[in-house]
Amino acid sequence: MRRSLGMFLVSAAGLAAVTLQAAAPAVAAPSRAALPAGTITATYPVTGSTFLSKVNGTVPLGPGTLVSTLDLSTSALTSTLTLPPATGTFKILGFIPVTATTEFIQNGPATGALTKGVVTTTASVTLKLDRLSIGGIPIWIGDECQTSSPASITVTSQPGFNLLSGGNLAGTYTIPNFSHCGLATFLINLTIPGPNNTITLTLGKAKLG
Repeated sequence: MRRSLGMFLVSAAGLAAVTLQAAAPAVAAPSRAALPAGTITATYPVTGSTFLSKVNGTVPLGPGTLVSTLDLSTSALTSTLTLPPATGTFKILGFIPVTATTEFIQNGPATGALTKGVVTTTASVTLKLDRLSIGGIPIWIGDECQTSSPASITVTSQPGFNLLSGGNLAGTYTIPNFSHCGLATFLINLTIPGPNNTITLTLGKAKLG
């Protein structure tokens, strides 16, 4: 099942924040022993963006839906995100326009935890290129053009995040090399993979239950 990396991370963070505020509005987070047993599930509308360092361009993400479940006794988080393919346009060599459509495919569940009031979640994500054009000309990349190994994406809740009203999660990640992209593999690996890529996910108001 294909799911967006940004969304998985965002939903986990949102659930944790909500639980903190619902269970203990005080400044300090409740101790684990004070938390009730059971789970709470929240559904969020999600949007966001990811900045690709090597091409100096931003790709919009969403709108999508994030469903996150928090274990009230352990503060463990799991999440599932549904997100459409994302399309971005960049310039290589400073003047050649490139347009690419990418999917973020989750490998197993995204997991996280709440520590001292801060939510951190990690997802293992394969980036798949569905379409590529250079200078307005479509380039054949086949059906299996994707990163040769998953990217590990960790996001952390940002100041002002609230489980009920939402907010931002953000992180930095590295894009691995691509494979199975036909003759375009070499060009893609020159222009996209690398470190220092950022992602920001914005969660809207939660629906509980």
